[in-house]
Amino acid sequence: MTKAATTYKSPLHQMTQTTSTCLWNDSASLQELGYSIDHGAVGATCNPVIVVEVLKKEMHLWKERIQELIRSMPTATEHDLAWRVVDEISIKGAELLKPIFDAHRGRNGRLSVQTDPRYYRDADAIVRQAVHLSQLAPNIIVKIPVTAAGVTAIEEATYRGISINATVCFSLPQCLAVAEAVERGLTRREQEGKDIETMGTVCTIMVGRLDDWLKVVADKQDISVDPGLLEWAGLAVFKKTYGLFRE
Repeated sequence: MTKAATTYKSPLHQMTQTTSTCLWNDSASLQELGYSIDHGAVGATCNPVIVVEVLKKEMHLWKERIQELIRSMPTATEHDLAWRVVDEISIKGAELLKPIFDAHRGRNGRLSVQTDPRYYRDADAIVRQAVHLSQLAPNIIVKIPVTAAGVTAIEEATYRGISINATVCFSLPQCLAVAEAVERGLTRREQEGKDIETMGTVCTIMVGRLDDWLKVVADKQDISVDPGLLEWAGLAVFKKTYGLFRE
């Protein structure tokens, strides 16, 4: 008897069901996130730029709420209001992912929310905002940039029990600095008998950005290389990092 072929909703759905890939949706649009979850997505990300794109597409869902916020916060600046909208859009996205978070016991189902990029030199400010963002929902993971101050903040946030997503990470030394900072934070927690089992740290290696930068450098220095060669630079960093992390 011939086994019936499995029917998939889309190539995206087939990928999530037949490979070990964990799909994260790079949007906090409720419509897009709902579609992605239906096709196997297990995570998503949110940042100020993404929120602007959400409002362009779904302003009809948020206009009344934004007006309410303006009325209820008469002394708030545009900055204050904008971050409050980021908070609320993040909460909605986290709600959609919460069933996945529960089913996977925290390994998946998280919404990644970015700290204010303007704090990239201020570790204390990053940590303060990380604490705030982590309290929006139980399945929030906080994006922290891998700058010198960011690495310090990553250790402190990890120590405080916050799951972090290291971002703006391009090079092998940055990846190692993230791993070491997380280890220090986890060790401090363990020494005080605090839980680490429910935490889920991520290091996002921005593979294509390194490739793009090397092309700029090669062009500036009039260096000629074989076409396509520089596309392997970011991948090399990823493979080396993966091996070291496993080790």
